[in-house]
Amino acid sequence: MRRQESNNPVIDQVNGKQNTPLSEAREQVATTNTINLWFSRFASRGAQFVGHPYMFLLAVVALLLWAATGPVFHFSDTWQLVINTGTTIITFLVVFLIQNTQNRDARALHLKLDELIRSHQPARNDMIDIEKLSDEELEELEKRYAHVCEQQKARRRRGI
Repeated sequence: MRRQESNNPVIDQVNGKQNTPLSEAREQVATTNTINLWFSRFASRGAQFVGHPYMFLLAVVALLLWAATGPVFHFSDTWQLVINTGTTIITFLVVFLIQNTQNRDARALHLKLDELIRSHQPARNDMIDIEKLSDEELEELEKRYAHVCEQQKARRRRGI
């Protein structure tokens, strides 16, 4: 049986599965059950959970209940300490969940953009991985592209 040449991902003749970089990465990660994989999944689910509108409503209700108990506890230091400690602990933990999720989303977005740049013939491949440049290098690159943009605007105004 002869294999047809195409731009499609390679199909494994034995299993009938596609061998793409994504499927290979997923397969490799699935075989290595690490703490990073567990935390990544936990952070995603946690960020989705705390970002739900009902969680905001729950937080508002908790604050209202706390405020309503103020007269019962005579607005004591302990009463204030309860809300301060609770919100501090929750904020501290949620920051790590959100940061992990943001880092992963940013990395995935950069990889998608890199793939688009790589696959588009007129695009310059030297733009791949620019997120790893220093702030100074990014500022210089931004100035160059602003200059290119100004040149394009000037050409349009002249009708070129």
